[in-house]
Amino acid sequence: MLSDGRRQVVDFYLAGETFGFEVSRTHSFFAEAMVATSTRTHCLADNTGTQPELLGLALHGMLRAQEHILVIGRQTAMERVAGFLLDMSDRQGGLKHFDLPMSRLDIADYLGLTIETVSRVFAKLRASGLIKLRSIRCVEIIEKTALRGLCA
Repeated sequence: MLSDGRRQVVDFYLAGETFGFEVSRTHSFFAEAMVATSTRTHCLADNTGTQPELLGLALHGMLRAQEHILVIGRQTAMERVAGFLLDMSDRQGGLKHFDLPMSRLDIADYLGLTIETVSRVFAKLRASGLIKLRSIRCVEIIEKTALRGLCA
């Protein structure tokens, strides 16, 4: 939550993904589960050193954050939503159809758009035959190459 009451969604995490690296005892962010979830915590004592796999996970998280900043700062609404759908597909093994556990409002807050804009872009992508909405939360990518072309 921002100081003025607006909400900023930083990322969506899928099964097996790692998040929540903190450098102090004060937490900067919080997580909200959208589906049945379990978590594990890892705490490194000051004298244990950094485990190589944790460093790799942290660096991967930083790369995703940098990419997200570029999306928010420089892409159109169409590019943002198309990229989001491709990312969700890729992160789930390149599935042609997949469920989105988050609402359109969550997607809007993540992409820095309004819910109306996200809904309009979904409708345009559907009308152009690039995606099919099997249900409110199930998306099928029909033309992956064309969808990727929108992100270029």
